[in-house]
Amino acid sequence: MVAKRLGFSSVLLTFNPHPRNVLFPQGQDLKLLNTIDEKVLELQNIGIDHLIIHEFTKDFSRISPVNFIRDILVSKLNMQHMIVGYDHHFGRNREGSFEHLMKYGPLYGFEVEEIPAQEVNEVNVSSTKIRKAIQEGQVCKAAQFMGHPYSIIGSVVKGEQIGRSIGFPTANIKVEDAHKLIPKEGVYAVQVTYCNKIYPGMLNIGYRPTVGLDNQLSIEVNIFDFQKNIYGEEIKLEIIQRVRNEIQFTNVNDLSVQLEQDLLHCNRMDLFHQ
Repeated sequence: MVAKRLGFSSVLLTFNPHPRNVLFPQGQDLKLLNTIDEKVLELQNIGIDHLIIHEFTKDFSRISPVNFIRDILVSKLNMQHMIVGYDHHFGRNREGSFEHLMKYGPLYGFEVEEIPAQEVNEVNVSSTKIRKAIQEGQVCKAAQFMGHPYSIIGSVVKGEQIGRSIGFPTANIKVEDAHKLIPKEGVYAVQVTYCNKIYPGMLNIGYRPTVGLDNQLSIEVNIFDFQKNIYGEEIKLEIIQRVRNEIQFTNVNDLSVQLEQDLLHCNRMDLFHQ
């Protein structure tokens, strides 16, 4: 890490809510790759010394680039070295850029480092491309872009227990943040983390056309070889691979047969043993 090499503390400054949801609330359908809670957890795992979550408001958005640099980055954070992405913009109307930082660095005594565009298979990676892959169910492609599987964290709530009646008990997952991006409807192979232990599982995202009664999107995971009662508990789903589209069956027996095939498909994967 750069901070350790230079003898500094590492500080990450992020904003909540997402700026686009504040500045363009009407018709804003931006979905988040990480909720603020997920972001905090991920940053804890990589060893950031200090995480600052700054409330983003319309008033804050009107700060000029030079005032943001001088009053916040320098005066409040005592910034000595800044690392930004190649397309980073900040301040009023996104007028601030890497060139601004380079210009004011010598004046306020900090250095700037730019992260170049990252490529995977000769494709520039961006959050837009990652979102598109997830929305289309291409979770393997998204994982290549991100360097790790896409994940969802949610709490286990009571469902209708239909899965239990056909031999496939599921944990129904509630995601608190409505802006969290949920992958395309279908069945996925997943890894489930509960109490720091990882279990393989099979995830269904969709409207349960065979048994659904309320036309509400459901997120249900069948955790393999797992018998615990975890209602009210929080679990993490790492989405490894898409198995199939959501299908409407003529009856529950046909659904059960398909679930057996899905289970065999998931169990054949070496992904769970990497």
